Amino acid sequence: MYLNNILNDPERLQRLIDIAQSSLLPMLKGALYYTLPLTFITFTLGLIIAIFTALARISTIKPLQWMARFYVSIIRGTPLLVQLFIIFYGLPSVGITINPFPAAVIGFSLNVGAYASEVIRAAILSIPKGQWEAGYTIGMSYSQTLKRIILPQAARVSVPPLSNTFISLVKDTSLASLILVTEMFRKAQEIAATTYEFLLLYTEAALLYWIICFLLSIAQQKIEGRLDRYIAK
Repeated sequence: MYLNNILNDPERLQRLIDIAQSSLLPMLKGALYYTLPLTFITFTLGLIIAIFTALARISTIKPLQWMARFYVSIIRGTPLLVQLFIIFYGLPSVGITINPFPAAVIGFSLNVGAYASEVIRAAILSIPKGQWEAGYTIGMSYSQTLKRIILPQAARVSVPPLSNTFISLVKDTSLASLILVTEMFRKAQEIAATTYEFLLLYTEAALLYWIICFLLSIAQQKIEGRLDRYIAK
């Protein structure tokens, strides 16, 4: 019914085409300047957090284990949107004000760090104990064995799930629009608020997200293929 009305109204059809064309560049700029940088920055920081958290989880030092478990439990047990709202809207009530983009970086990094830490921890634990023993046998310390033998093998195991986390993060960055980060979806909201063509603009934004994620999926498959060939050798 909706499509029939549009097709039977050439003026409205042309207006929708013009809006779609004029909104494409602003949304692409939002993706280029905010969505993608936010994704790469937060994934990198989150990965660093994840490695240290995973090592703390498998550590024999009980306080480190408890702190890491508490952090993971808090992040995994609360919605990402709530976490962003606490950081951006909640902290100012105690005198801590953070600008939108840094607030988004903090929120997404902490979120990625908690989820990715479980991936990395599982990858480390999947390495046979014989690998540890082999490192100790040739005189390596715990840290040397971890760095030279365990982590390289764990990295290959964790690449597929971490790649999925990265792709999911691209979509999750749309939540940053709710704390005033002018990323791609925020641009779509701003244009929709002035044109009142919400369905068109949100569909166009969804299509752009899909294209980005599709390209990243292709890159993921190539990386996994190379790793498979490397492991086979």
